[in-house]
Amino acid sequence: MPIRAETKDGVSLLHIEGDMTIYTAAELKAELMPHLSPPVEMEIDRKGKKKSKVSAHPSPPMGREIDLSGVSEIDSAGLQLLLLAKREAERYANPLRLTGHSRAVLEVLDLCNLAGYFGDPVLVFRDTKR
Repeated sequence: MPIRAETKDGVSLLHIEGDMTIYTAAELKAELMPHLSPPVEMEIDRKGKKKSKVSAHPSPPMGREIDLSGVSEIDSAGLQLLLLAKREAERYANPLRLTGHSRAVLEVLDLCNLAGYFGDPVLVFRDTKR
C-alpha cells in the first residue's frame, strides 16, 4: 500500500489508503518515516565508508498533513504508527496535522480518547441508523 505524496502551497500532503493494521504497519512505517525526517547528507570518510548526518542547514520546516480519508480499517498497530508520526514530527519541529479522518479512524481515536492528543479538528458523524 503505497503512500501518495504531494506538495501543495509549501505543505507536504501524504495520503494513506487501505488498512492501517498489524498486517500493514511495518510497510507503512518504512514508507512514512522518510517523509517526516529532515534532509540527510551523505559523507564519505577517508576510508571510503559512507556516513550520513543530518544536514547542517536543513530547509525550513514544512507543514505536514496526513490525509486519513482513505483508511478503511485501523487497529492498535495503526494507531501506534500515527503516534510515532506525531512524535517524530515534533522531534524535528515539523508541524503535523491529521486530516480527512475516516469513520474507522474516528472510532479508534474516540475509543482510545486520543483525538485531543493530536489536536486536529475532527468531523463527528451522526449515527443515522436509529
